[in-house]
Amino acid sequence: METVRDECACQHGMNEEGDRKMERAEHIYQKLVAICGEENVLRDEPMKHHTLVRIGGKADFLVWPETYEQVVDVLRLKEEYELPFTLLGNGSNVIIRDGGLRGIVMQLKHLNRIWREGNNIIAQSGADIKAVSRFALEQHLTGLEFACGIPGSVGGAIMMNAGAYGGEVKDVLDHVKVATLTGELKTLTNEELELGYRTSLISRTHDIVLEVVFALQPGDYGQIKAKMDDLTFQRESKQPLEYPSVGSVFKRPPGYFAGKLIQDSGLQGKGFGGAEVSTKHAGFIINKNNATAADYIATIEMVRKTVKEKFGVELELEVKILGEE
Repeated sequence: METVRDECACQHGMNEEGDRKMERAEHIYQKLVAICGEENVLRDEPMKHHTLVRIGGKADFLVWPETYEQVVDVLRLKEEYELPFTLLGNGSNVIIRDGGLRGIVMQLKHLNRIWREGNNIIAQSGADIKAVSRFALEQHLTGLEFACGIPGSVGGAIMMNAGAYGGEVKDVLDHVKVATLTGELKTLTNEELELGYRTSLISRTHDIVLEVVFALQPGDYGQIKAKMDDLTFQRESKQPLEYPSVGSVFKRPPGYFAGKLIQDSGLQGKGFGGAEVSTKHAGFIINKNNATAADYIATIEMVRKTVKEKFGVELELEVKILGEE
């Protein structure tokens, strides 16, 4: 009899705990709606709908602020409730595990304005870096041609010091406006950002890029367009753009090319579940058939292990892996 009572008491306690969690979640949701508007707050949202590789479990809350003030207010709410927080660009360079993301996930897709001041182009962080490159072309400004095929947001490009075909963000960046994780606004110069190969100060502090100033030079429209057309052809002819992927999975190891090492390891066409090393470009892992994050990560680990065994080279990830198992 005593055991039955104990079990009932335990069950009652669990139910109360569950009710408290639901109440708290509802309270947080209402506060987020008050900040960003109902149309810009989603609950239990599958993140596979918001990543280019089409993989990812559910986020507790996904928010899309429309102003810098709303960004700061969400950050302050996150602090008040001590919530986990993830900033997601356009989902191009990230794998979200199948268990999803707890707390608040923020995307800045509404902060996507691009404009010109003198020879500078100013872009909000949610703008597509490819769109900024095209805008520079329209304005007859040179310096951002290298970015014409990079699949990412401006904010993500700053965080990773994105680059391609001999150019990188560091070459043309003047300064950025950021919000710290506690909601403080500040400006950082190119030098202060400590931009290196696929890294920056932002990747360590996790400050939120709001606005970026690119310092460009006047150029000839025909020459700028010809260079962009050539880079686009090189990209489209060599990369498996017909399948979802995270883009380039691994950083370039010193003295080697990751794709060549993987190709020479005989791994093209191999993988787990719906994930597979591309037969078109070995540096890419594609979501060929409804892959899970577990499939994709297992394929990454297979590649790293095999390349290490065959060539003694450690492949370092360029892509970020987030979330719970």
